[in-house]
Amino acid sequence: MNLASPAPSDNRTLMARLRRAVGAPIGLPAWRFMLEPAMWLLRTEPELVLKSRWVMPERLEAVGYRFAWPELEPALRDVAGG
Repeated sequence: MNLASPAPSDNRTLMARLRRAVGAPIGLPAWRFMLEPAMWLLRTEPELVLKSRWVMPERLEAVGYRFAWPELEPALRDVAGG
């Protein structure tokens, strides 16, 4: 089963909100050539990180799973300790 949030986000929004949650004023881009060595070490395909997948957690919700943090920003604040 793939895991997904009930409120998906694009990477630009995710990174902007993550920077805000941890108090980072700027972020550096992660280019494909930077990711490929890490993906090789993890033995996975770079496309899993680089391509967007807009999915919903239909199967999880169908079995009654309840998300503690269904929205991105409160989840990031919790993880960042803010």
